[in-house]
Amino acid sequence: MYAALLNGKLVLAKSEAYLITIGQKKINYEKYCCPHCKKRVILIVSQKKTAFFKHFRSVDNLLGEKEEHHTSKLLLKTALTAAGFDAQVEIPLAERQLRADVLASPKLAFEVQCAPLSEKEFNHRHSLYRQIGVKDIWIVGRRHYLNHKIKKAQLIFMRENQLWQSYYLEIDPMNQLLRLKYNIVQEPITRVVYYQTQEFLLDEIGIKEFWRYQPNLKNYQLNPTGQKEYLRQQIKQKSKIGLQIAEKLYQKRISLDELPKSLFTKWRRPGERNTIEQYLDQT
Repeated sequence: MYAALLNGKLVLAKSEAYLITIGQKKINYEKYCCPHCKKRVILIVSQKKTAFFKHFRSVDNLLGEKEEHHTSKLLLKTALTAAGFDAQVEIPLAERQLRADVLASPKLAFEVQCAPLSEKEFNHRHSLYRQIGVKDIWIVGRRHYLNHKIKKAQLIFMRENQLWQSYYLEIDPMNQLLRLKYNIVQEPITRVVYYQTQEFLLDEIGIKEFWRYQPNLKNYQLNPTGQKEYLRQQIKQKSKIGLQIAEKLYQKRISLDELPKSLFTKWRRPGERNTIEQYLDQT
């Protein structure tokens, strides 16, 4: 549909899309309603097609899920369909042990994770996908967004490939964006991570750009002195990591200043054990 009610007045999808492109509005920040049934609709903006409104809860059996999850699945499904996929939402798989958030094809599924998820549950679902020969791509909501200090709970969503190295996928339904964080590396000692970011609009062009994205990978600068001083402070403050490394240093009869300088210059993969403990366990 190309028109909807906003605060009791009829507005055109094309006009609303224009206000968004010039920065006067945020996409789907306001609540649009269907002129006929008065139920919630959302604005879909595409680079190729005229903007239009779509019923927000157009899929059965979705009651109880959060609005972010609803909107994200709908936007992802719409973008994949526009890009040529026969995408469907909430499809039961593996003899109904799984329910794919968005099934793009018989061999490709997308999981949109907005709620907390344990490693055990993730491994169970990921294993079921592997058993039935379906590749599962996990995209996280704002609860799991990656900032500059990585959390253990985020590691299950981390993936790797040759083009992007370690990478992480986020969805931003308010701005209709799919966000790729790639070339992710972690400092030798701290939880600090560095990464590059690329955003793709959730429409047919954005999805196609996402599939063929080939970035230039940066080489990040590391401060070895800062890493060593951070570790010295952790030992002094008797933090968890400080106590662990202090004990290993004591057992090996090695002082902090006797450690090879190279240990403080090596980036590590996200979640990998710190370089000092790796070295001490091998010494």
